[in-house]
Amino acid sequence: MSRLTGLLGAGAVAAALIPTTAGVAAPVAENPWLERRVLNIAHQGGEIEAPSDTLYAFKTAADKGADVLELDVHATADGELVVLHDTTVDRTTNGTGRVDRLTLVQIRALDAAHWFVPGCGTCHNGAPGDYVFRGVATGERPAPDGYTAADFRIPTLREVLEAFPDVLLNVEIKRTRPETSPYERSMAELLREFGRGTDTIVASFSDSAVTRFKLYNRDVSTSPGSEQATAFWLNTLGPLTGITLHGHHALQVPPSQSGIPVVTADFVADAHRRGLAVHVWTINDRAEMERLIDLGVDGIMTDRPTLLEQVLDERGIGT
Repeated sequence: MSRLTGLLGAGAVAAALIPTTAGVAAPVAENPWLERRVLNIAHQGGEIEAPSDTLYAFKTAADKGADVLELDVHATADGELVVLHDTTVDRTTNGTGRVDRLTLVQIRALDAAHWFVPGCGTCHNGAPGDYVFRGVATGERPAPDGYTAADFRIPTLREVLEAFPDVLLNVEIKRTRPETSPYERSMAELLREFGRGTDTIVASFSDSAVTRFKLYNRDVSTSPGSEQATAFWLNTLGPLTGITLHGHHALQVPPSQSGIPVVTADFVADAHRRGLAVHVWTINDRAEMERLIDLGVDGIMTDRPTLLEQVLDERGIGT
């Protein structure tokens, strides 16, 4: 994720410098994400440790102690919501093509663990023997004990919701192409069907996608997209104390962008003052995890949930 892409693009500074009163925060609604900390957020289910965005990854991440499952959603050519990080299936599967031009039947036939190597993640330069789950999805290799072939395919969002009714979720809208049909309404309705509310955060690169989602479901927590996140960051610099982002519960940002620090003690304090939790992505280094915890962040997204759980356990931190 890169919701601060273009952090200092042309016109961004002028547009984002919104007047605010130093030291004064507007009233905000109760935010349960400020009470849940420090969260171990398994990015794509922990891509370095398990095949990206698969049920196997989500199940094993939960078993390792991850508090939140982070996943990405696209719509297929026939309007089904599926869980996959990229706009194409090329990087992680044995297939090719854009998700929005493939049907669900075509998507289900793919092997989502085809390029997975333990400890490396999605890696295309391994030896044949390194791909320990290749062929499980297609029946060429037996599934590990306790799992099925379906656990290694691209799942639907419905399947994830059915499998994890009581687990915190972070769901990213990945629709970035202007010609792609919007699916925010169907996603909003599906989350409502499963009774999801503030146990779920919906995020996106696109502020308009998040806004569109909120038109159809205001019960689910949200994180702002690039423009609003940038505006908030710019309004924390120096004596500024941030801006109120109505309706959102968290800021999900990188620790830095283009060498410019984003997450600082001041940024975290200003976010908390404005009633917003701070979740930082994507952190796979122990020292950086510890530094961010010391800054007071509320959650860390990681491809290595096992490592983050060790760090949190060593510090006696639970959620």
